[in-house]
This record gives sequence, C-alpha cells and structure tokens, in this order.
Amino acid sequence: MTDTETQPTLPAWEDRPTAAQDGEGRRWAALRGQLPHLALAVGFMAVYTVLALARYRRYADPSWDLGIFVQTARGWASGHIPVVDIKGEGFRALGDHWSPILALTGPLWRLWPSAVMLLVLQAALFAGSVGVLSKTAEEILGRTRGLLIGVAYGLSWGLQRALNFEFHEIAFAVPLLVVVGRQLLLRRWTRAFWWSLPLLLVKEDLGLTVAVVGVLLLVNRRWRLGPALVVIGVAWTAAAIWWWIPHFNPAGHFDYWSKLPGHNGRPQDWRVLARSLVTRHLVWTTLGWIAGATAFVALRSPIAALALPTLAWRFTSDNNAYWGRDWHYDATVMAIVFIALIDGLRRADDSPRAWLRTWSRNAVTAVVAVAAAATAAAPLPLADLVDPATYDGGPHAAALRQGLGIIPSGVTVEGGGAVLAHIACRTRAFWPGMIRSGPPQYIVTEDGRPSQEVADQASAGHPGHLYQVVFTRDTVTVVRLDH
Repeated sequence: MTDTETQPTLPAWEDRPTAAQDGEGRRWAALRGQLPHLALAVGFMAVYTVLALARYRRYADPSWDLGIFVQTARGWASGHIPVVDIKGEGFRALGDHWSPILALTGPLWRLWPSAVMLLVLQAALFAGSVGVLSKTAEEILGRTRGLLIGVAYGLSWGLQRALNFEFHEIAFAVPLLVVVGRQLLLRRWTRAFWWSLPLLLVKEDLGLTVAVVGVLLLVNRRWRLGPALVVIGVAWTAAAIWWWIPHFNPAGHFDYWSKLPGHNGRPQDWRVLARSLVTRHLVWTTLGWIAGATAFVALRSPIAALALPTLAWRFTSDNNAYWGRDWHYDATVMAIVFIALIDGLRRADDSPRAWLRTWSRNAVTAVVAVAAAATAAAPLPLADLVDPATYDGGPHAAALRQGLGIIPSGVTVEGGGAVLAHIACRTRAFWPGMIRSGPPQYIVTEDGRPSQEVADQASAGHPGHLYQVVFTRDTVTVVRLDH
C-alpha cells in the first residue's frame, strides 16, 4: 500500500468552497482593493479640513461668500426658499444662482448649525472625488499609476484654491463630474446619462456641461441618450437664466449678464471669445496652468471638452477675477482634466508612436512632481500647513472673537466679510448698507478707525438714532443702537 493510499480522501464536493464562501471571498477581495483609495480620500479629507478650519478660526475669510451660504443653509433648514440678506434685504437665494442642490445642506444644518459644517462638507466632497478618481485610474492604468494620479489630483492647484476660498455650491459638482467621467471612461453610457442630471441642480451654467456630455454620448453612437442630454442641458440653462432666476431675483433679471461685454450687458457673438483669447494674457496663463497640471496629456482626450463651457463664460467675462487662478472657479476644471488625463494615458499607451508611449510612462511622475512643486513654490494653501501662523490668528482674531461674543443672538448686525460667516449662524447679518427697513442693532468694523468715530458715523448714517461703543480692541470696534 502506498503512502497516498493510506491518506484519507474527501469527496470532491467537500474540497470546493461553497457559493456563500466564494461570494464572501470576492467581497473581501473587492474591499481590500478599495482600501488604498479609501485611505487616500481620508488622508486628503483630514488635510483639507485642517486647512479650512484653521483659516476660519483666524477670521481669514476673503469675502462674504461663506456668510451667504450660511444664510442659504439656514433658510433650507427652516423649510423655505432661503433669504440671503447679505446680498440685500429680502434677497432670495434662487434669484442669484440656480442651485437647488443646496437644499441638501438644510438637514445637515439642523444637525450641525455652524459654518464649520459647510467647510467640512466641502472637504468631504472634494476628498471623496479623490478616492473615486484614483480607483478609476487604477482600473484603467494599474494600482501604482492610479494612486499617484489620485495624489496629484488631490494636490492640484484648482482644488486647493477652491478650499482656500470658503464653501461654494460647486463643491457638489466636483465629485459628480468625476463620477460622470468614470462612467464615460468605462463606457457605461446609460450611467453617464443619469449621473449627469444632478449637475443641473448645482448651477445654471452646468447645463451646458451636461449638453457636452450628450455630445460625447452622440460621438459614441448613443443615438437616443446623446441628443436627449444635449436638449435637456441647453434647455435647462436657458430656462434658468431667462425665467427661473429672474422670477426670484428682486430686479427681475439675471444679474450676471452685466459681467459680459455687449449692448446693455447682453452677450454679443462668438467674436467676444475670440477677442478675449487674443487680448487677455492672463487667460493664456490660466490655460497653461490647466494643461500643465496634467503634463498636457489631458488634451489627447475628448473628455477635456467638458471644461469648455466653464472656460468660455469665464474668459468672455469683463470681470478679470474670472480669468485667473484664484477663487474657486477651477475646481470643476480639475475634476474634468484629471479624468481626461486617465483617458489620455490609456490612449498613449496604445499608440503606435514610440515617443508617445514613452511620454505616457513618464507623465504620471511628471504630474505628481508638478503638483508638489506648485504647492510648495506657488505657494498654494496646503503649503501653509507647516507654518505655525496658520493656526493662530493673532490679536486681531482674538479681538474679533471677543467682540462678536458680546452680540446676542437674533439681532440685526452689519459687518464685513470676515465677520459675516461667524455671525450669520445666529443673527440676521447684513453687508453694510444692505438693510433698508431700519437701522441695524449692531455694527462691527475692523478697519482701525477710532471707536467714537465709528459710533458717530453710524449715528449720522441713521438720522434720529444714536449708537454707542460697546467694544473696542486692536482694530475691532462694535457699536450698539441706543434705544
């Protein structure tokens, strides 16, 4: 008898895993595959949150925008269309931009009634897009290149600038655009169609981006989905600009026509864009930064066309704030061009041209290097994480904190940009001069004027009413209406 004959054997069916065990194994393998991307998203979530909260704590908000979105979230939480008094007494939020998706902030405000909630929400949305993009890149290009692209995207200058300029509605568009791009890359045409539709709720101009998704579907012979999305996107933008926003706007029109050149603030024709590209050096600089963020590989992908509507309205505007690399306007562009980067690398890998294949192999390293170098040398906001001054607003922030602390909840307050986001959470806050129904109960200034001068000018600005100084420290003064 041989050794093998002495060993007991099991029936063949007992050697195989059960269907349940096999399914559990596949689920565990899938989970393990997700872990690196989840860790990447969590890491960026932590970094983004620290950066945003440190700026908020030192009262470094650069504009009134965060205060506007605080009032918007408070309004949706109360179950009605929000009134944004910062833009004007009784101004309804939907009369500014068509952003019904912000209604999602209402339930969150009930749970966490603070401007910090909005900052953390934006950090989570941006970080989530990092995880989805890196996972998509891994499925197409392999794990190493996928994770490196995720890192480069998380460090991209467009996302960093957006984080540095408070919460905005486009925070919802960034992950949606990444998911739409993922579906296009994986040729899941029906999913791309359905994931595009929520973009219509983010901002009025994104209807044109949705229309471009429809064009890409049409190019890929989706004869029903493509034309439907083109019609829906264009019609939605037209309806928002010409009907819905004017309906809620107190002046009865779309305010941002005035940002475009042309007769009576109306756009003229395609020559506006041509002149913009010829005469505005800053436009070309911004385009160079956008393309350079992906080592110019994104230009090989048709998906890059999704950025054209956003770039078109920005570069044709007479407002030069839209032309450059500040503010939040490039966050959605980063989501698009990094998805296009993945597609461009895939195309280059399959190219018969040897130099393109070589460029593709080295491009990912270049993209990460560019993102890291720009962060340190530009410098971009994440570089501030190693600066101790980032976490201490100094005596001015301490004075603001103390001065705002003496203002009771529920009163009317006038203040500047750095004040509004903090005080709008619990008062009815106004930009100076926006209240018309009566004098504000409190006025906060931080321009360093003598405190009595602030009180005297407030009294002179509201005849028949007197203001008295209730707080002054550093350059901060708080005056109160004397009843």
